[in-house]
Amino acid sequence: MCGIVGAVADRDIVPILIEGLRRLEYRGYDSAGLAVLNGSSEVARLRAVGKVARLSEALAASPTTGHLGIAHTRWATHGVPNERNAHPHVSRDGVAIVHNGIIENHEALREELLALGYEFSSETDTEVIAHRIHHHLQSVGELFEAVRRTVRDLQGAYALAVIWGRDPDCIVLARAGCPVVIGIGDHENFVASDVAALLPVTRRFMFLEEGDVACIRRRTIRVVDAGGQGVERPVRESELSADAVERGDFPHYMLKEIHEQPAAVAQTLAERVAGGRLLAQAFGPAAMEVLRRTNSVQIVACGTSYHAGVVAGYFIEQLCRLPCRVEIASEFRYRDPVVLPNSLFVSISQSGETADTLAALRLAKQAGFLSTLTICNVPESSLVRESELVLLTRAGPEIGVASTKAFTTQLAALGMLTVALGKHHGINPERERLLVQRLIELPGLLEQTLALDPQLRQLAAQIADKHHALFLGRGALFPIAMEGALKLKEISYIHAEAYAAGELKHGPLALVDADMPVIAVAPNNDLLEKVKSNLQEVRARGGMLHVFADPESGIEPSDGVQVITMPRHISYFQAPAVYTLPLQLLAYHTAVLKGTDVDQPRNLAKSVTVE
Repeated sequence: MCGIVGAVADRDIVPILIEGLRRLEYRGYDSAGLAVLNGSSEVARLRAVGKVARLSEALAASPTTGHLGIAHTRWATHGVPNERNAHPHVSRDGVAIVHNGIIENHEALREELLALGYEFSSETDTEVIAHRIHHHLQSVGELFEAVRRTVRDLQGAYALAVIWGRDPDCIVLARAGCPVVIGIGDHENFVASDVAALLPVTRRFMFLEEGDVACIRRRTIRVVDAGGQGVERPVRESELSADAVERGDFPHYMLKEIHEQPAAVAQTLAERVAGGRLLAQAFGPAAMEVLRRTNSVQIVACGTSYHAGVVAGYFIEQLCRLPCRVEIASEFRYRDPVVLPNSLFVSISQSGETADTLAALRLAKQAGFLSTLTICNVPESSLVRESELVLLTRAGPEIGVASTKAFTTQLAALGMLTVALGKHHGINPERERLLVQRLIELPGLLEQTLALDPQLRQLAAQIADKHHALFLGRGALFPIAMEGALKLKEISYIHAEAYAAGELKHGPLALVDADMPVIAVAPNNDLLEKVKSNLQEVRARGGMLHVFADPESGIEPSDGVQVITMPRHISYFQAPAVYTLPLQLLAYHTAVLKGTDVDQPRNLAKSVTVE
């Protein structure tokens, strides 16, 4: 969601702050700002509503420099998007703060601070923290200790970065529920909510744990844990390159990431399958025993990752004959789950910082699951660090808010999980070789599917002026219909819903008319004849059908039926990933025609780090 950048150095850090914010734009935001110390105890602050470019314009009109500073992109939670609600927020004596997260007891704290004589200029929960820190400074006189005392007063989730005009060599960080990272330089140090912000200046990072408070200076880093004990957090070197988050020749990150999917899926599989077999080491040294003992699976995720989990549920039950429950993380975390004996808990997340999924994992670790496994794209993330078993998707940075390559690599990873479980639960070596071969063929099939792009541009032109759309699928393609509908609504703002095709007669048929395009995925599998019958129900009501069909399906174009022919020989195991790609392209081209902000759709954020 929101983005944090900070730096303390012997050089001017303002360009570093601006570039860091630019690299965090993919997270979603509605305003931006920075605060720096430029030689006096007073903080120089600039804020702007809208994009980072607006902040850059404000900076050009009112230039400032400094050796210590913090910056922020805000996604509104408390208070509308305007300049006075934008971060950083300041208190007396040059205290300035940026904050990701939500403070749940901010109203009670605000009343206490008003009684103490503090005046508020914003509607945010963050300004409460700034004044609370200043209040504690009056008694302790040290920023680090004032922040420690303040966070004891806070209820909710936060990542804080704080500076004070009377200590021009220190940024204090605090973390509870929201990620924050320290970038380590040569006699200079940096802070951010995501390593991507700091890749131009460092590849070495230290990740704070829950409850940590840290003081970052040019030459030293001090960290204490939630209990107040001094700790040393390990320094890790990121494998990401600074240009990994550049758009190149593509007009949008989303289109670039759609086209990266064949290579991304190949990278997910690389070094994990060989000789027709899945390598046991893919899930870590302890995985073999865990998978052998697993008698049921619980999958938890949000949004697009949830759709990947639903696909996996079909595969695990059908191929491994293991019970598999798939649940939305925000629902799972607020109920008292019944944990079956020897049940494996699987969390799925692109960012590894999704608040609801992370909370569900922490609940699962107390609930008696056999073990926890996360499937994730970010090796430094909280989910990865807190799970016992990990399978990294290795998709590379995904900047577009609407997930594309993160989803298809999750499907590939979950395919590997299915095979890994099946090795101990009914999949014989010959079947394993066949399934692994199907995974190996995926990048080539995805590459072939990209050739459908011209047809999808034409189809988008037929849909762009519509207000609603229905997506249909059956079996493991039903969640792919759900994903197609989500993509269209996310970036084109066309209302779209997905249904299991057999549910049409139970209500959705009432919506079907000539102005309601119906988009169906119809691979050549055991449910094809059922899908054909459902499509006839649509045509009988005058609905316009757009069918993504296997060339052997027997579905022919006719009046009111448009057929987009998919590549040949797509197996049941491959179909979810392959049929996803044209639905992504359809959503993309529709959004471009409608003139929406494809990479940063309104009201949405890339990393949902609050509830």
